Amino acid sequence: MNQITIVWVAIPFLLGFTIFLVPRINRHLALWGALASAAYSAQLFLESSPIKLNLLDNFGVRLVADQLSAYFILTNAIVTAAVIIYCWRSDKTYFFYAQTLIIHGSLNAAFICADFISLYVALEVSGIAAFLLIAYSRSDRSIWVGLRYLFISNIAMLFYLVGAALVYEKHHSFNFAGLVDSPPEALALIFIGLLIKGGIFVSGLWLPLTHSESETPVSALLSGVVVKASVLPLLRCAFISEDIENIVRIFGVGTALMGVSYAIFEKDTKRMLAFHTISQLGFILAAPAVGGFYAMTHGLVKSSLFLMAGSLPSRNFKELKYQPISTKIWIPLLISSLSISGFPLLAGFGSKALTTTYLLDWQEILMNIAGVGTTISFAKFIFLPHNQEVEIKTKPGFWMAVILLISGLFVGNIVYLEAYSSDKIVKALITIAIGWLIYHFVIKKGTVYIPRVFEKIEHLVGVMSLTLILLFWMVFAW
Repeated sequence: MNQITIVWVAIPFLLGFTIFLVPRINRHLALWGALASAAYSAQLFLESSPIKLNLLDNFGVRLVADQLSAYFILTNAIVTAAVIIYCWRSDKTYFFYAQTLIIHGSLNAAFICADFISLYVALEVSGIAAFLLIAYSRSDRSIWVGLRYLFISNIAMLFYLVGAALVYEKHHSFNFAGLVDSPPEALALIFIGLLIKGGIFVSGLWLPLTHSESETPVSALLSGVVVKASVLPLLRCAFISEDIENIVRIFGVGTALMGVSYAIFEKDTKRMLAFHTISQLGFILAAPAVGGFYAMTHGLVKSSLFLMAGSLPSRNFKELKYQPISTKIWIPLLISSLSISGFPLLAGFGSKALTTTYLLDWQEILMNIAGVGTTISFAKFIFLPHNQEVEIKTKPGFWMAVILLISGLFVGNIVYLEAYSSDKIVKALITIAIGWLIYHFVIKKGTVYIPRVFEKIEHLVGVMSLTLILLFWMVFAW
């Protein structure tokens, strides 16, 4: 299995570079790369023990593939396949598919890294590939958004690299476990890099503009799986010690509440989904032990929602209230929105119920509030007017991509069948009912403008600095 793992890591890169040599079969090669990841993740779920590879043992450079990795790898495979199918008959060139494969491969590598230096390489490669996809259209706007993303990503990785050097100075190893006895500033610097890169808490305020202004398939890829490359390392670090786990949980709760607060009042469809990506990352971090399942359900839902949002007649919720959409697109929009709201019979219900069982006492009330906020946000989609006679213009591969993603939401129910107990079902329905009532009687009738000043690039570095100060205070306090 060790040899299979090495071959699997190399496959997307080999296929990606092969596309430049044989551009006529670019779509097929890209899809094969995604299918190879799906097959490998299935094998990981069947493995009874983690697969461990020591690449440079003296330096603590190692890979660990386990069931936690399997959730993220499977999400990467399904979302990438859906994006490729969505673009199958579009005018996307071989360059787009090559970069999609490269980002797919670098994310796979990030999901099995168990040391700081190999993770650094994987995150840097994924960041460059993501920049090229964001700027793919070559418009002035896309290039600016891409450069903004690259600038912020590079700052994050500089913090991270200094922290990794401090770990190595202490232990002569880059292993994650070295965080325990390393200087407190090492933990603070590594975490600030991962928080920024992953779009977590206030350091993630770069994310809404980047995800909302990218092309529809790129937005689906970014929100569905790319941001999770920095989330999985945080989950692994949480397993090292109780103190680190507490820090991760605190940022999880803060991120969930902050993201949903913005999403509730956002009037733009894609920006609302982007803010909700921030919020859902908080749900993943709030209960590290079961974050993998939640990451998978969120990836499937958010990718499908971004694909559907790109097919709506307008991005403005106010305009959509007076412009009925096609019932054909409203139905999958309803299913995805219900799943992320935690409605039974969909994977989102099981992931929320499982996450709730692993929350600490102090987290429960706050995360329940975030859960209500989620239902308020997606009530905007659920209660959009719709009509069977309205025509809809979609990409040729739209329906196959959406069906693939939504099918995963139904199949995902088998992961946590224990969720279907009377108390969990009643709680989920009450949460949804409360959210819908608040939407109809409060949010729908009011207008609140959320300033975007902190999203401006000149303020983002200041926000990062404040987060770094907060991290220093937290690690020194523990």
